[in-house]
Amino acid sequence: MAHQAGGQWPAPRAVPQGCEAQAYLQDCATLLEAVPFPSLVVDHRWNVVMANGAFETLFRGVRAHPTAMPGDNFLRFVLFHPDAGEILGEHEPGWCLPMLAHLKTAVERYGHDHELQAVRRDIAQDPIMEAAYRQGLPHWIRAVGEAGAQLDGAVRLLLHPDPRRGPTECRIVDETSPTLREIGFTRLTMVLRDSRRPAAVSRRPRRPRGTGAHLTVVPAPTED
Repeated sequence: MAHQAGGQWPAPRAVPQGCEAQAYLQDCATLLEAVPFPSLVVDHRWNVVMANGAFETLFRGVRAHPTAMPGDNFLRFVLFHPDAGEILGEHEPGWCLPMLAHLKTAVERYGHDHELQAVRRDIAQDPIMEAAYRQGLPHWIRAVGEAGAQLDGAVRLLLHPDPRRGPTECRIVDETSPTLREIGFTRLTMVLRDSRRPAAVSRRPRRPRGTGAHLTVVPAPTED
């Protein structure tokens, strides 16, 4: 089976019933583990159904967090884990705003889903993140367009813990099969590229536990 960051999954969670579906997901897990790049399967809430060893390696250094571990819910990790900026380079524009855009779409689509609403409530408790969601996000989407807010095909910066890689760009590739899509799952792979960046890329200092969200800048709306 594929791994959860920080440990091995005993079985995929939230999977449909039926021997054929279970067998299909078992084979998907085997395929996932054979991929050399970080790869994960998530549901519409961004709960991680399965992830491979490369994903575990990428996030092996993050501290324990009660609600935002990368192998539990990737959306919560990006938005709320104090260590996210140490691995996800250019964290706010490259990762937070796109994930906020995905959250907004999911909330509109799935309405009263309790897990998505819980994320929305946690955002509302942080004034900077709430301002980003309500004011900065619409401005950003207008600036980059709907296509620019999508993850598939996007090139993002990773600060890989492997010193042989260090700052490394990755292209996010949506590899969702029709069967996975029918089940309600999405598969994403971070295809690591040869680094073309300077060796020295600043990492955000670790935030102490309990400091809340780590958005610091909200894109200011432009005057019409």
